Amino acid sequence: MFSKKIFKGRGPTRIFIGGVHGKEGLTTINIIKKIKNDDVNDGSLLLYNCPESRYISTLDPDYYNTFMGKEILKLIKTQEPTIYVELHCYKPESYLKLVDCNRKEKSGVPPLIELEQGVLISSVAPYLRTEVFKRNDLCITLEMPCKPSETAANIYFEVMKSIASSNNRKEFEDKLRVKYPEQVKTARRYAAEFFGEYPAF
Repeated sequence: MFSKKIFKGRGPTRIFIGGVHGKEGLTTINIIKKIKNDDVNDGSLLLYNCPESRYISTLDPDYYNTFMGKEILKLIKTQEPTIYVELHCYKPESYLKLVDCNRKEKSGVPPLIELEQGVLISSVAPYLRTEVFKRNDLCITLEMPCKPSETAANIYFEVMKSIASSNNRKEFEDKLRVKYPEQVKTARRYAAEFFGEYPAF
């Protein structure tokens, strides 16, 4: 497992973790390693990229009984981050399923929202969002194609940097809204419909 810690004194604890299942880590490691100390203003950022493992969806409750699932829960409990980001990638044939407007009826969760160039964003799995984190914590799932274009990879990285330099959920949402106002509005609607009083991310 790749790991790195950036510490800038007092401030929020952030965790970015890639490759939580299957072979996704082969893609996410290339982006995670681009994060530099200067991308964090204060607090800490813990970067992790997991080794290849059996693919089990993080939406499946059994995922958190796997070795990797247990390690993630232990990491969250130990570090107590207020900003948590799961970095994923997807195969081309999975795109329509991820953004399907009927995903809630089919898979039990809202669709992911495309920012641009196949880069998708949403909240993390419902179990983590509601049972592990506090209401105002920032909890993001970020997806890109497993073989991204240079443009897609850059967009993905820029979102990561925006989160790394944010101190809380509101600060990140305000930044995201500047470039992607409609996507943030949609995320808020999905969150209200699915989580009720919980925020979009």
